Amino acid sequence: MTYKIITVQRHIMDTQRRYPQARGEFSDLLSQIILAAKVIYREVSKAGLSDVLGATDDINVHGERVMKLDKFANTVMIRALDHGGHLCIMASEENEDPIPIPEEYPSGKYVLLFDPLDGSSNIAVNVSVGSIFSIHRKISSGKRGKLEDLLQPGYKQAGAGYIIYGSSTMLVFSTGVGVHGFTLDPSVGEFLLSHENMQIPESGAIYSCNEGYFNSWSPGVKEYILQMKQNATAENKSASLRYTGSMVADIHRTLLYGGIFLYPGQVAGPAPKPEGKLRLLYECAPMAYLIEQAGGRASDGLRRILDIAPDSLHQRVPFFAGSSLNVLEVERLIREEQA
Repeated sequence: MTYKIITVQRHIMDTQRRYPQARGEFSDLLSQIILAAKVIYREVSKAGLSDVLGATDDINVHGERVMKLDKFANTVMIRALDHGGHLCIMASEENEDPIPIPEEYPSGKYVLLFDPLDGSSNIAVNVSVGSIFSIHRKISSGKRGKLEDLLQPGYKQAGAGYIIYGSSTMLVFSTGVGVHGFTLDPSVGEFLLSHENMQIPESGAIYSCNEGYFNSWSPGVKEYILQMKQNATAENKSASLRYTGSMVADIHRTLLYGGIFLYPGQVAGPAPKPEGKLRLLYECAPMAYLIEQAGGRASDGLRRILDIAPDSLHQRVPFFAGSSLNVLEVERLIREEQA
């Protein structure tokens, strides 16, 4: 055999050996996240056969009805990670307040923020969904974590990734040395390296957005969409609109094929939302980290996403991410509009 079978655990350990000072805590934390992902995958894969479809009677911090699988995935993430001794505090898109590590468990030097199940409303129609995570190092004094540990800009992330539950289940993550993808082999229960050192193309002809909001967008964003339709790339390839409404699925496609994912703010209409819909800490920052590690670009139209210092746990921002030339062009049009 001339090829290697590389599990995600082996890849993590190989990376760890490059850093003699590493003590293994970060590797153990990733392993716990992977375990949670396997449990969530098990439930998602049999959603139509189990009592996990539909909504609960709960409303989350964003005013949205909580889906049964959201609640399940959130509980799994918390219970898989609160006792390992590697985290000092957590935050979830589903929880209004920070999630402390119980006093009976040791506190560690890492911080975890996560969206337990992005796109869960798509489960009933069999569209891919996913989990997103972001890891920071503790910066506060004292043994236990504090709010300031959670409110760090994205460039300080120690690692980030997502798990996509679709036709296959994949883990895609980065610890600052490239982006790597691992596909779950259900027959052996292991994530195996399938996409090494993922690189996003410099430009692409695919744009991913909810074009139903077109009339509520700013002139610069509208102009960009019209340009994509008229002349998508330097090679004059026709533009393609691809949008599932599941951020993990849409970012995954963008990472592989290039182009741009955009969720602008809504500046016109009866209910303007200039800040957009997506959450900085749980969605935009970790995805921007991956996109940049793969050679792409991510911004809110004016600022690099990873440079934004969050002021609240559930802060929202407009989001433009993907191939560097695509994002630079939409940024140019937005700046011209504001000049």
